Amino acid sequence: MVKKILLASPRGFCAGVERAINVVEKALEAYGNPIYVKHQIVHNTHVVKALEKKGAIFIESIKDVPAGSRLIFSAHGVPPSTRQEAEAKGLKVIDATCPLVTKVHIEAKRYAKEGYSIILIGHKGHVELEGTAGEAPEATQVIETEQEAEKINVPDESKVVCLTQTTLSIDDTRKVIEALKKRFPKITFPPKEDICYATQNRQNAVKEISKQAELILVIGSKNSSNSNRLVDVAKERRVKAHLINDITELKQEWLNGISRIGITAGASAPEHLIKQTIEYLKKQGATTVTEEGTGVENIQFVLPRI
Repeated sequence: MVKKILLASPRGFCAGVERAINVVEKALEAYGNPIYVKHQIVHNTHVVKALEKKGAIFIESIKDVPAGSRLIFSAHGVPPSTRQEAEAKGLKVIDATCPLVTKVHIEAKRYAKEGYSIILIGHKGHVELEGTAGEAPEATQVIETEQEAEKINVPDESKVVCLTQTTLSIDDTRKVIEALKKRFPKITFPPKEDICYATQNRQNAVKEISKQAELILVIGSKNSSNSNRLVDVAKERRVKAHLINDITELKQEWLNGISRIGITAGASAPEHLIKQTIEYLKKQGATTVTEEGTGVENIQFVLPRI
């Protein structure tokens, strides 16, 4: 029987996600619906459905947006080609790209202009990488693994820079970066602060609750890269872990023989889903809830002009 809940801290929404959701909500308040959004504003089905009810329309192609409409770019960012397409159609654009993603875009453009080859570490096909690589497609190669890092070739090995997908932590990229350093001794890396603080902090919190928990529930949607990685972090510490979108996906048999259960959430998962899970487990017999981890985040990003 579940007796104790270990609540990871920090967990859930990061500053970039809060900013992106606020942008959509404020745009709907200011201009009414519909407001079009390029891609899911953040990777969470609950957030997307809630905004759809308010009048947001999520699209993948600019072709689906009527000329002259208002369009929001998601937190993941877009390539220059998408901006050009939106401008050509006369769309009124509001940019909700996470400032940390924007920073990587700026670096990609700068390094490409200086003649560097860019090696971009991340999940191939992820929408964020499409935006970053799109800033300098002729200079950028995307890799995911150590094996790819060992085999990659560039025109000038003295002018190579490594950039990463922001939803990867220092831990996630460590082995690939070590392989790149061996492959290219003169490789350049941007400042460490370019790594998304939220991704690393949530993984560190999972490491803490893994010291006590017998099972960890990660609340997040299946297409959330950082949520899936939290499951991996727990399993790497030999703790059972499952990714659930909400309590409807929680299977009772997972709780059999479990007395200490950990709960965390990906950076795009709302807090109310965490509270629902806690209440459900209390009905299963849990009597204590303690927060464990690295503490509270206090980072905030300024909203763009709406």
